[in-house]
Amino acid sequence: MSTRSKYKTKQRKILIDYLETVPGVHITASDVCEYFRGQGSPIGQSTIYRQLESLVDEGILNKYIIDGNSPACFEYVEEDRHEKACICFHCKCEKCGKLIHLHCDEMEEIQVHLFEKHSFKLDPVRTVFYGLCEECMCQR
Repeated sequence: MSTRSKYKTKQRKILIDYLETVPGVHITASDVCEYFRGQGSPIGQSTIYRQLESLVDEGILNKYIIDGNSPACFEYVEEDRHEKACICFHCKCEKCGKLIHLHCDEMEEIQVHLFEKHSFKLDPVRTVFYGLCEECMCQR
């Protein structure tokens, strides 16, 4: 974690108040900006991006980078809990780009299997399964 100073600004408080309403939900910086624009809030885009990164450093948010073409996702996990938070895997639709978050016990079993049988530790933050979502499969 960073030793960066935690400034208690009004914008930071407003941002954390919002994030507390969406615990466990994956959102992008763009989602956050859109939310505050819709609320008529004075928080600027650069402030949001800067604060999100700061909150990751402080352990209040988890950050997931799916691939080089998708924006990073953030998940509110409360202060000093990101080490203990449930990390999820992701599925990405190759047709529409939809991102599906997997919070499945079976994924933990796969991790255990890979480690015990193949001496390989899977990194859930960077693991993405590619395929087609249900909507895109139905459009074929």
